[in-house]
Amino acid sequence: MLEFIALNMAPIMFGSLILFLILGYPVAFALAANGLLFFVVGVELAPMSGGAINLSWPLLSAMPDRIWAQVLANDTLLAIPFFTFMGIVLEKSGMAEDLLDTIGQLFGPIRGGLAYAVVIVGALLAATTGVVAASVIAMGLISLPIMLRYGYDRSVASGVITASGTLAQIIPPSLVLIVLADQLGRSVGDMYAGALVPSLVLTGCYILYIFIMSIVRPNSMPALPLEARTLGTGVMSLAVVTVLGVAVFFAAENLIDTSHGKNSEMMAFTVAVVVCYVIALTDRKLKLNRMSKLAQQVIIVLVPPLALIFLVLGTIFLGIATPTEGGAMGATGSLLLALAKGRLNLKVLKDALASTTRLSAFVMFILIGARFFSLTFYGVNGHLWVEHLLTSLPGGQTGFLIVVALLVFFLAFFLDYFELAFIIVPLLAPAADALGIDLIWFGVILAVMMQTSFMHPPFGFALFFLRSVAPKAAYADRITGQTIEPVKTSQIYWGAVPFLGIQIAMVVAVIAFPQMVMHYKGKPVDVSNVTLTLPSTPGLGGFDAGLGGGLGGGLGLPPIGGAPGAASGVAPAIPALPDLSTPPAIPAPSGNN
Repeated sequence: MLEFIALNMAPIMFGSLILFLILGYPVAFALAANGLLFFVVGVELAPMSGGAINLSWPLLSAMPDRIWAQVLANDTLLAIPFFTFMGIVLEKSGMAEDLLDTIGQLFGPIRGGLAYAVVIVGALLAATTGVVAASVIAMGLISLPIMLRYGYDRSVASGVITASGTLAQIIPPSLVLIVLADQLGRSVGDMYAGALVPSLVLTGCYILYIFIMSIVRPNSMPALPLEARTLGTGVMSLAVVTVLGVAVFFAAENLIDTSHGKNSEMMAFTVAVVVCYVIALTDRKLKLNRMSKLAQQVIIVLVPPLALIFLVLGTIFLGIATPTEGGAMGATGSLLLALAKGRLNLKVLKDALASTTRLSAFVMFILIGARFFSLTFYGVNGHLWVEHLLTSLPGGQTGFLIVVALLVFFLAFFLDYFELAFIIVPLLAPAADALGIDLIWFGVILAVMMQTSFMHPPFGFALFFLRSVAPKAAYADRITGQTIEPVKTSQIYWGAVPFLGIQIAMVVAVIAFPQMVMHYKGKPVDVSNVTLTLPSTPGLGGFDAGLGGGLGGGLGLPPIGGAPGAASGVAPAIPALPDLSTPPAIPAPSGNN
């Protein structure tokens, strides 16, 4: 019996961890407790394992250094508190409220306008905060009452809000992408670049679904009535400012020195946006009324978050800053935006710092527990067991990715994305690497699949976030005075199903079309027509004649190209080597000594 346990320690250890998690123990402590318990058992059973267990007591003495090197001194993980702080400050500063109100007014005249606004704002919040809870709760508090007021179907409204909030999982600077890059041993910048196209395609799919629903079921998402459009009309004014911005962009691009390369286009774009922003701000402050209120509001509200997105993601993609540095700039930018809006106070700072500290401590404790677990799991060759189990699946890379996607989908019923990233990903990564799967591609597939952990009923966290702020009882609307019926939990669940299907279809698309992710490597270099021409160096005798022409006279060295006779085709004589098979003869000492 003991020999059986010793030879099957890895699957027993993994099953024990799943049991601890199902029983509801905190993840960090379940990982550490399993690691220490099976370490003791492993040391005792090592003599019976026939070499399958490689554990000994001195290994524990290396644990403090292991925790310091892999967790506490990990610069990549610094991005997590920076982006968390940035997101919470922006959420407290009222940016989500301003964006939803403005974009809702812009799209209000068309069916589904509020739903379009929620998706677009969800994408913008995801690109500036990277926090799902903040996005879902903010949009649930702000947009859900408006959507219910003007007759939106409850399931449609709930589904749009929860799905848009989960975009923070996949749109950079997502916290999930940071953790996945760290666990897979890849660059966070590469992970961001690889996830960019799938995240934009997913956002477009949400918008396409809303468009189709507005045609198939127009009564489920009516347009805003005229009295609700407080900013009036003015799309033509916005179009004129857009055309002006495009003209400024081309003019600035021609004036800026082309030696800046790709940065010249980015600088010209910055100049165009600043000009449009200054025009709108001047028109409002001086009350010139040359622009419509709608155009003013759209430009003034949209430019600051877009500038912050560029400050964070643009500097990372251009190679100017690392993700950690980009997060630090984003945190500083969020403070400046809150200060500019007059909403930066001690309470906002305290709430942001408390939430950031709580999340950072949560991540650190899980990582420390994972170090104990991985030490024992690797000591019992668990990584080899998992790798052999997964690489033996039929179908090669595709079969492996399908099985992993299904595994993550079902584990997401019980584990959130942090737990999946810290427990499952380190076990899957060696098998993926052994099969030749690009780990950035693999990470993006996992990120999209983990997004479903927030959406699928009845365990999705985004559904619970919306349930916490959705009305549970009938209430009188403060604007119209009409009685608004509550939102049922079943309506939230059914509203999430179509978007869950879109997310799963996105996983299939990323697996089927890996170039959606692989573009992060850039264009392959064609080396077939590359020629290397060595410059002539007369001072050294030229490369054609060998360096010996210049060095031979001064240092007494033979030409590097060979002896002079080699150039005429005559092979130089090879000097005779001394015979080293016998020791040299040592002369006898003279008699005088």
